[in-house]
Amino acid sequence: MITKTIMCPHCKNKITIQGNPGEKTYVTCPKCNTKGVFTFPEEKSELKTTTTSFTIEVDGLTKIYKDVTAVNDLSFNIRTGEIFGLLGPNGAGKTTTIKAILSLIHANSGEIKINGFNIKKEGIEAKKNVGYLPERVAFYDNLTPLQTLHFFCELKGADKSVAKPLIKEVGLEDAINRKVGTFSKGMVQLLGVAQVMIGNPSVYILDEPMGGLDARWVKIIREKIKMLNEQGATVLFSSHILTEVENLCDRVAIIDKGKLIAEDTVSNLNKYLRIKPRLEISIPGLNGKVPKVIKSLEGVEAVDAKDDTLFVTCESSVRSRVITTLEEAGLKIAGIKTIEPSLEEAFVKLISEKRGDA
Repeated sequence: MITKTIMCPHCKNKITIQGNPGEKTYVTCPKCNTKGVFTFPEEKSELKTTTTSFTIEVDGLTKIYKDVTAVNDLSFNIRTGEIFGLLGPNGAGKTTTIKAILSLIHANSGEIKINGFNIKKEGIEAKKNVGYLPERVAFYDNLTPLQTLHFFCELKGADKSVAKPLIKEVGLEDAINRKVGTFSKGMVQLLGVAQVMIGNPSVYILDEPMGGLDARWVKIIREKIKMLNEQGATVLFSSHILTEVENLCDRVAIIDKGKLIAEDTVSNLNKYLRIKPRLEISIPGLNGKVPKVIKSLEGVEAVDAKDDTLFVTCESSVRSRVITTLEEAGLKIAGIKTIEPSLEEAFVKLISEKRGDA
């Protein structure tokens, strides 16, 4: 653990922070409320080995296509045994980042390690225990699922006996002898997940695994990701589907236009942005009218009403005062529900703030 004293660039106030080498931390100046990000420096040591608590390390990744910078000085680390989400809108640079991690494209600059091995210098060792699901899965249309997996078993040097159990595991046993060319997109995606599991890799890199699928296929793939992680695998998956990231990930990196906007746990992103919870208060006879006593109440950020439900966004410390004020005004409260801020709110606020600063 490193202890650092930094200075606020606006008010020059000194702030003491703690963190691990290479870790990013979000800092809010207690004096002027200026927000910022600080990265703790990596330790330099002659005795440092490839043994690390990180399975995937991305440092200063940049990829430029002609005049377009697809990924811009991107850095993040994925801990062993976690599910890590790479989140961003379409065109943010997620697929480019994943392809660069796997050395499927040539990066202009930056260093990438998988299991401690440099992807450029030790590519075979780095990718030996990695299962990869591309954004667009494609198989030979004239082969059956069983023939497809037998083909990949041969490529990976795995026993063909694993093919049938894997097909059953992803729920395609009833289509085991059908031609893949007759499959729906969801079925092809499930076959892709089965293919990725051949050889029991310790690392899974999945590019938009649930993109464009209906709820039935999404649920199956979500459960497979959870299962793989419970068995000890480290999982990196990209997505623009906020609910899936929120449901699955231990941590998330949000990128936009190739730049890292934030990296943290889902709950910490919400806390960092100070997005306040919302009260949903059921009041019979409200009829969509906002009580005047709430509009002027200190600590209330926003208030709205629809039918017999009052929506109040406020600091946690103000909740009880909101309820008391309503009751003192003669309103009968039939029910109260607290809605905690979602990753979607954090995501939208982060993107809009960064684009507004540009």
